[in-house]
Amino acid sequence: MKNTLKGFGAALCVALPLFAQTPARAADQALVQRGAYLAKVGDCVACHTAPKGKPFAGGLPMTTPMGQIYTTNITPDPQTGIGGYTEEDFARAMREGVAKDGHNLYPAMPYPSYAKVNDDDMKALYAYFMSGVAPVQQANREPDIKWPLNMRWPLKFWNMVFLDKGVYQDKPGKDVAWNRGAYLIQGLGHCGSCHTPRGVAFQEKALDESGSAFLTGGVLDGWFAANLTGEQNVGLGRWNDQDLQAFLKTGANRHASAFGSMTSVINNSTQGMNDTDIAAMSTYLKSLPPSGGNGAPPYKYDPQATKVSLNRPANDAGARVYTAYCMHCHGVDGRGFTPMLAPLSGNPNVLEKDPSSLINVTLNGTEDLVIGGIPAPYPMPKYAPVLNDQQIADVLTFVRAGWNNGAPAVTADDVAKLRKSTHAAR
Repeated sequence: MKNTLKGFGAALCVALPLFAQTPARAADQALVQRGAYLAKVGDCVACHTAPKGKPFAGGLPMTTPMGQIYTTNITPDPQTGIGGYTEEDFARAMREGVAKDGHNLYPAMPYPSYAKVNDDDMKALYAYFMSGVAPVQQANREPDIKWPLNMRWPLKFWNMVFLDKGVYQDKPGKDVAWNRGAYLIQGLGHCGSCHTPRGVAFQEKALDESGSAFLTGGVLDGWFAANLTGEQNVGLGRWNDQDLQAFLKTGANRHASAFGSMTSVINNSTQGMNDTDIAAMSTYLKSLPPSGGNGAPPYKYDPQATKVSLNRPANDAGARVYTAYCMHCHGVDGRGFTPMLAPLSGNPNVLEKDPSSLINVTLNGTEDLVIGGIPAPYPMPKYAPVLNDQQIADVLTFVRAGWNNGAPAVTADDVAKLRKSTHAAR
């Protein structure tokens, strides 16, 4: 399509040198560009692109309670992609989780969030995926889910119970920035898909701020997606607007650094969003009252006991591992060297009751944050081949107790389970 447009433009310039594109063509291209931005907001490329695969061609494995599924080809290829979708077909798949041929999509596709996307944005997204994405002929892979769990007809009843149809409506009494932020967070940003806990039917326990569970954190694919409410310890209560906006644009601030699937969100989505939308998202998130957490008193930094332990590391197995492998990046004081090297003292991910993310990132490291095309200089390395389960449990227990963090201990069994589920090398 790009080559066709280029040739068309060159011919038009020869025939009518005083004119640029026709108004209709310019309007179409503007719609495609708008759709490209919205697809970035939705981070569509992250889920629908397999490692070393072509953009949007699908094939990325995703782990669900029923088994592994694979994301689909959403390029405009007419045989294996969505090239045969009408705009109505596209909107139905996005908002209701129903493919063109009538089969139901698994709710790993965040259509309960996309149901809130308004008609103008849906039209722009359709224009982008039909005219701004290169078609790729790549057949979709069947899920690794055994019968009878692989039957899709029960999803019709799932939708009847859990799908809240209807686009986002501005909340009265809230300003433009708040409503824009709510629309982005709840809709295309689909933040609740990871950051809201799920019930027994894999449904998000809340879809907006009216539910107390909304954005209080959740376990997904071996990670604990952080609490995004105003909770003082494990949430965003100690972050100001500048902290939050810096994190969304760069993946790091004075409190924490992105890892796991959030790295992909920063790399492919939020860093490319405009400042107005980033500020709106921050406005909305900072308005959420505290929820979740473990009821502990607000965190207060205290280095003294940890300094004593590090001065005599032979007395503590976790301290020995910390001094050998961690201290050169995260410091004796646990404050790291922000924003390049994350702090461990008071870090919400360290204070969280569920240690899944800490274990996972220690075992498997994290992908590079790439901001403006430049990779972060000090990514977290993987220690699965270096440290055994007990050593990782010891050092994480030390970190979670250190600097007055006061978080629960980690056991070797906790580490072993995640090592197995993430296929981390021993």
